[in-house]
Amino acid sequence: MARFDEFNGSFGTMGARSQADMLCDLGLMYATGRDCETDLVAAHKWFNIAAIRGSAEAVRLRAELTRALTKQQLARALREAREWMTIH
Repeated sequence: MARFDEFNGSFGTMGARSQADMLCDLGLMYATGRDCETDLVAAHKWFNIAAIRGSAEAVRLRAELTRALTKQQLARALREAREWMTIH
């Protein structure tokens, strides 16, 4: 499995799928534990990044997931998303 944490964010669109859609899928992967351990903080991080990149689905999923996180988890997810966006 590829490590998306290290991806450079410059692929724009690949075929009919947008970068935002793929980032949203990454959030879903972490939220559901598909091919990895469930990690709601990581899921929120990727939903947040996908939402910033234009995914309406990520906006909806991020809002839903926010209700399940503690304030500390939410702060960590937002911090990690901000750090990723700064680097990429």
